[in-house]
Amino acid sequence: MSTAINTAGTTRPTSSLARSSKFGTFAITFSISGPVIYCVIQYLNYPLVTYWPAIGRLVWGLETARPNSGPNMLWYGWTLTTVIIAGALGVIAMFVPERVTKKVPLWLVWVFPVLAVPYVVYSLMYWWRLAARQ
Repeated sequence: MSTAINTAGTTRPTSSLARSSKFGTFAITFSISGPVIYCVIQYLNYPLVTYWPAIGRLVWGLETARPNSGPNMLWYGWTLTTVIIAGALGVIAMFVPERVTKKVPLWLVWVFPVLAVPYVVYSLMYWWRLAARQ
């Protein structure tokens, strides 16, 4: 038994967004700056929007407590702010020459998110204590 190999139909390599060096630069920049920006935005309390789930209200910016409206949710605003800023930094980094972007160590993609976790856990401790009292 022999198998025939078809060499007549060679395929051209397709271009892929994942193989693009510009997209790689965007992804690396977004991954490194995202956790740092999120921690700064959360610390400074600069949400883009504030959501009130009890009354279904969504407002721009930070809105403090309102009577008879329950607690507000700032996480959506912090995340939206982070995505916009980190995305903008990623787009800006796409225009930086490749010889410069190749010098950024890839281990930073893992280090910054891992370092952000203890801060986020610590920042949520107040809410855990509050829930434990009730």
